Amino acid sequence: MSIDTAFTEFPVLTTDRLLLRQIQPTDAEALFEIFSDEETMKFNGHPQQGSIEETYEWIRVIQGRYDRQEAIRWGVTFQDTDRVIGTCSFHRFGPGYHRVEAGYELNRSFWGQGVMFEAMSAVVAYGFDDLNLHRIEAIIDILNERSKELLLRLGFSYEGNLRQRFYMHGQFEDEYYYGLLRDEWHRQKGIAE
Repeated sequence: MSIDTAFTEFPVLTTDRLLLRQIQPTDAEALFEIFSDEETMKFNGHPQQGSIEETYEWIRVIQGRYDRQEAIRWGVTFQDTDRVIGTCSFHRFGPGYHRVEAGYELNRSFWGQGVMFEAMSAVVAYGFDDLNLHRIEAIIDILNERSKELLLRLGFSYEGNLRQRFYMHGQFEDEYYYGLLRDEWHRQKGIAE
């Protein structure tokens, strides 16, 4: 699959337990539950959503970013139910679509169950194997231990930080950068280049 195909027909991904699909306006209630939760949004870099109307607007924004070939955001569901419990995304594609930044959120009710590791494993594999990306990046708050552990389990390496680069919660915060290269991913999965 090419990057053009990814932005022509939304890429649906499956794992043993999960379905990653395009987000729809009918997902607003489930998404509002995630994006209005203070604990879930603590390290997100975006303010909590204060109303369902904000969630509907956010859905319109992510659909527009997809239409402009700027980002792909999947809604994460269990295969036996269609309720969105989280999201995963590729955004900030680099020139030529050789690199991308990844992001993710999960409804707090499902933390500690391996859901995001399973979902992001599928997203990373799709990026390297189908989109032929060279590099996937993630930027986190270093205090977000869950996110740091997830990235390390996926094989990402800590690459450094940019001091006081991001303004959040009334103060400047450092951004911590993690990266994963296609050949590193393939080596850990036993795939020959």
